[in-house]
Amino acid sequence: MKLRIVLVFAFLLLTTGAAEAASPPPAINIQLGQTGVQSDPSLGLQALLLLTVLSLVPAILLMTTSFIRIVVVLSFARSALGLPQTPPNQVLLGLALFLTGFIMWPVWQQANNNGIQQYLQGDISAETAVQQASEPIRTFMLHQTQQSELALFIRLANIPQPQGPDDVPTHVLIPAFMLSELKTAFQMGFMILLPFTVIDLVVASLVMSLGMMMLPPTTLSLPFKVLLFVLADGWTLVVQSLIQSFH
Repeated sequence: MKLRIVLVFAFLLLTTGAAEAASPPPAINIQLGQTGVQSDPSLGLQALLLLTVLSLVPAILLMTTSFIRIVVVLSFARSALGLPQTPPNQVLLGLALFLTGFIMWPVWQQANNNGIQQYLQGDISAETAVQQASEPIRTFMLHQTQQSELALFIRLANIPQPQGPDDVPTHVLIPAFMLSELKTAFQMGFMILLPFTVIDLVVASLVMSLGMMMLPPTTLSLPFKVLLFVLADGWTLVVQSLIQSFH
């Protein structure tokens, strides 16, 4: 009898558990009401465009502006003085950046007025905005690119001879512009190095004539070079020459 009672009680527990397991869980309905705030689709596109431009800023700065010529000439000026760490790299790069902004500001302002602002106002499409915004930058690069470098890259690209400035592809113009900037910067750097090299030769000749074989000539020539640079207001002359070279 006890065994029967235990079996009946176990059977009831099993049937009750199976019924509870077979029953579906209670449904939970969550409803989210509308806040009434509608997002502008153009804001997402503008944010994406801004992030893309920010990621390409270093490449754009090196390829399409006056930064290459400025930073190379400033490096030549520092090397001519014989001071490899004075001014520091941060100072030279900061000066080069601000001079680049000063020189390129009219170009950037024209590109902003012709392309970006009209696109933000909805007057033109994105493709037209890119084309109109790039025209002032292309004009600047064409004015600074030498004909020999441009002809070299046109020949290397194996494309027909352009009939005008508008027919020059951008992928050909940019490397030609960069090579021209390096060539111009080295020409200006040579003119900066020449007077300081003369000072080194004069001081070396005096040291040799006095028989001071163990004294490095650069030790004596460094104060004279710095004095000459200060008396001639060298940094002002270098910056003035750089700005005038783009006009």
